[in-house]
Amino acid sequence: MLLARRDLLKFLPAFPWLTFDWQTTPAAPLLLRFAVASDGHYGQPNTDFEKFHTDIVRWLNQEKLQKGLDFTIFNGDLIHDEPTLLYDVKTALKRLTVPFFVVRGNHDRVGNDVWESTWGYPTNHSFARGEYAFILGDTSNEKGEYLCPDVDWLRNELAKYAGKKGIFVFLHITPALWTVHGRDCADVRELLEKTPNVKAVFHGHDHDEDGRKMSGGKPYFFDGHFGGSWGTTYKGYRIVEIYENGSWQSYQYNPMATPILNTFEGKA
Repeated sequence: MLLARRDLLKFLPAFPWLTFDWQTTPAAPLLLRFAVASDGHYGQPNTDFEKFHTDIVRWLNQEKLQKGLDFTIFNGDLIHDEPTLLYDVKTALKRLTVPFFVVRGNHDRVGNDVWESTWGYPTNHSFARGEYAFILGDTSNEKGEYLCPDVDWLRNELAKYAGKKGIFVFLHITPALWTVHGRDCADVRELLEKTPNVKAVFHGHDHDEDGRKMSGGKPYFFDGHFGGSWGTTYKGYRIVEIYENGSWQSYQYNPMATPILNTFEGKA
């Protein structure tokens, strides 16, 4: 368990023989903190999908209150096949006290026009926060097919943010055959891995994956699931923290047992 400096100071009076060299291990100020969650599958039959969404909203609002949270990205499969549920899941997620962004997954079987009219941006979307950019790419369609991202669009977006300190990419379906449900998108991986300021890529889709894969020196993260009928034995989400010195870290979080899982530290 990691303790912040202010927490460690509480223990010093009880343990006067402990000393800490704060100068050699400075804690960099936090610049951005966001969450990644996926696969809520709102409306899936024989699942308690309303509770799953009540839980994720409560957990993320607690993150905001207790540790700070700038925004959340829901990385695909917001609904379970039925297009009319898109407005319902939007209503459920609007109870969040932080802004949120969405990525289309293979179970979000709505047309591009419906998606854009609901969320206010197309299925391929990007935004920036200060010196960092966030690219949300589409890996499916109205039929629910498994697709590679639009590599030409992705190339243009990466070029647009070439001057940023870091880029974080979000794709519901992983562009590699690391998992049963991945797609082999060699040109996409090559593009991501040759772009110097791409820091990490994030995926949903594979509910039983909550760790990371490495390729070309880049980490590809998974976040398990917070809904649906299968996957990891717990429901959770991933946290990313970016610090003012350019370093960053990501870890998976199980809010029911409060352990931090699969921590990864990225260099400036």
